[in-house]
Amino acid sequence: MRKPTMDLNEVKAEILKLKGKYVEMAVNKGRRKITKYEGVLEDLYNSVFVVRITNAQKIEKMSCSYTDVLCGDVKIKVKA
Repeated sequence: MRKPTMDLNEVKAEILKLKGKYVEMAVNKGRRKITKYEGVLEDLYNSVFVVRITNAQKIEKMSCSYTDVLCGDVKIKVKA
């Protein structure tokens, strides 16, 4: 298990700064499967946040928990 360098409130504060921005996400789905998404960080809730994923075929929404970001299963960065 990975030792956390931030606490949950710090993760929430960092994600709050990204609200409304276009972001890139890398999601670890297990067994060496990492899926990358691009989209806009839309909504923030108490324990999850929602990203509107934009693909060529369709537009969908994906929710992730703050603990996934804390553990390193989800990595987010602002797309320039």
